[in-house]
Amino acid sequence: MTGPLGRPTTCPCGSAESYDSCCGPLHRGARQAETAVELMRSRYSAFVLGEVDHLFRTWHPRTRPEDVAVGAVTWSRLEIVEQVGGGVDDDAGEVEFLAHHRAGVLHERSRFSRRAGRWFYVDGDIDG
Repeated sequence: MTGPLGRPTTCPCGSAESYDSCCGPLHRGARQAETAVELMRSRYSAFVLGEVDHLFRTWHPRTRPEDVAVGAVTWSRLEIVEQVGGGVDDDAGEVEFLAHHRAGVLHERSRFSRRAGRWFYVDGDIDG
């Protein structure tokens, strides 16, 4: 279901919260992710919604690509498998997840780093 301006009313990250109280404020830059898994969820939602600016802002400068393609895949569901570290008192963490799409499932273990109080996606290992 979508609301004004075509934005979803329920957050695409699967939290069961509204988009405006979950990933929306992170996409708008109104607040920062408090944990690695919160950033990972917001990045998944950014891929779903085409929020390229959020993807660039949250990608570690050392590993950030020049361009990010969004919209090529229709994502349908996010499933968190495991989180290691990445809490409010950590400076690094890993999140393993399954991102479901029409053609199958992306299985990735992503690495995150906190710099100057902000979480960044560093890189990830894709399984299969």
